Amino acid sequence: MARQISLFTGQWADLPLEEVAGLASGWGYDGLELACWGDHLDVSRWDDDEYVQGRLDLMERHGLAIVAISNHLTGQAVCDDPIDRRHEEILPPAVWGDGDPEGVRQRAANAIKDTARMASKLGVKTVVGFTGSSIWKTLAMFPPVPADMVEAGYQDFADRWNPIMDVFDEVGVRFALEVHPSEIAYDYWTAKRVLEIMSDRPSFGLNWDPSHMVWQDVDPVSFLWDFQDRIYHVHCKDTKKRLNGRNGRLSSHLAWADPRRGWDFISTGHGDVPWEDSFRMLNAIQYDGPLSVEWEDAGMDRLVGAPEALEFVRRYAFDAPDAAFDAAFSSKD
Repeated sequence: MARQISLFTGQWADLPLEEVAGLASGWGYDGLELACWGDHLDVSRWDDDEYVQGRLDLMERHGLAIVAISNHLTGQAVCDDPIDRRHEEILPPAVWGDGDPEGVRQRAANAIKDTARMASKLGVKTVVGFTGSSIWKTLAMFPPVPADMVEAGYQDFADRWNPIMDVFDEVGVRFALEVHPSEIAYDYWTAKRVLEIMSDRPSFGLNWDPSHMVWQDVDPVSFLWDFQDRIYHVHCKDTKKRLNGRNGRLSSHLAWADPRRGWDFISTGHGDVPWEDSFRMLNAIQYDGPLSVEWEDAGMDRLVGAPEALEFVRRYAFDAPDAAFDAAFSSKD
């Protein structure tokens, strides 16, 4: 049975959910990964049965499933240091409050707990998001970073996220951390360390988005194999590297789609992600969850790119051989 292919609504939150659902349904998507911003989903209303039913009814009208919900923006504030005007720009007013950093972190943590409760009410098993990091700011390693400072950053993450995950456990929902620069886990080794410090608790896993790995020269295919029991969600997003004598990997604080950058997100299938090998590996590890298209190509109209990305994923996300084929192939008769 083919996996569900969904559209992540995070880059569509300027439009009402009703409009996004209509577009996605018309293009042929199976469902949506609902963002918890714009008017798409208000997790603070998890105990409002009328509101929850209204979201479900909206999706049913368009023949779409809710495959996951995502709260990247609020999750970012749980561990970040510093908390500053960047966070004020992305957080709900109730989470930002008076802007006191520790107050913001605590309110963000409570909102992520509510996200788990909302997922449970919607019948959704996975929440996708960010965690923030108190040590991302030390990445350049100069001035030299003492090892105990790095370890304190991981411990701060565990201290803040274990109580959140207790709520996820209570309601039977999983969290999939998107391995991504600026998070506590941004590449292979940091992902391993994060799972270790969380004591490999089953409710805490990973969202695999190869676009964030390719420009770091991390192999997204072997990542799938090594973390196969922790891949709880998949984002289909591509990256194109344009590294040369001028364009660097750190992108020089230049805006998206600026040709002087060393890399950019690009329409799925047009970049450097090894998609066929990736989908074969997803089959090999028996990943049976949704494939969520995340549209973030600043150089292509999303109304053109989103349906194109759907067709690409449908073409390459072939099913694994069924049992009958396996039996026939291995038969010695």
